[in-house]
Amino acid sequence: MSEKDAAPGPLALIESLVNTLDVETGADTLDTADGRAAFGLTEAEVPDARVLREALRTACLAHAGHRPPQGAGSPLDRLLAGAPLRVTVDAAGAAALRPVAEPAGLTARVASAIAAAAADGTWARLKACEADDCRWAYYDRSPAGRRRWCSMAVCGSRAKMRTYRAKRG
Repeated sequence: MSEKDAAPGPLALIESLVNTLDVETGADTLDTADGRAAFGLTEAEVPDARVLREALRTACLAHAGHRPPQGAGSPLDRLLAGAPLRVTVDAAGAAALRPVAEPAGLTARVASAIAAAAADGTWARLKACEADDCRWAYYDRSPAGRRRWCSMAVCGSRAKMRTYRAKRG
C-alpha cells in the first residue's frame, strides 16, 4: 500500500491495527516486538488488542455493506465504553475529543480516532476487503464510496475469475 492509499489522519492508526493480521497466511505482527512497539503494547496487552482489532474489522466490514448476524450487537461499542474521552479546546478555539488518561491506551486512542473520523465524515470510508481470504482494511477513496476490495488487481480479479468460472462450469 502506498502513502497515497493510506487512510487519512487518525484513521491511519485503525487501518494499521486491523492490518496487523494477514488473514490469508495467519501472520500476526502483534506477535513481534516491533509490531507491539508500533502500538505501544506490552506482551500482556496483546490479547485485548486482538479483540479490539477484530471488533474494528467487523465495523470496517459493516462499512463495506457486510452486516453481522441479527442481534449480534456491536462488540466495538462495548469495547469503547471503557475508553473515556474528554473535550479539549485549544487557544484558537478548536475542539477535539482526547483520551482522559495520559499516556492513552490503545483503546482510548482508537476511540479518539473514531470520534475525529466520524466528525470529519471519513469513518465510514474505512472498510475491509470483501474477499474472505483477505479482509484487509483500506480507505475507500472512490468518488461513490462503493469499493468492495482492497485491490481490484488482486482480490477483485480473483472474485471476478471465480464468478466467471462458476458461470462456465
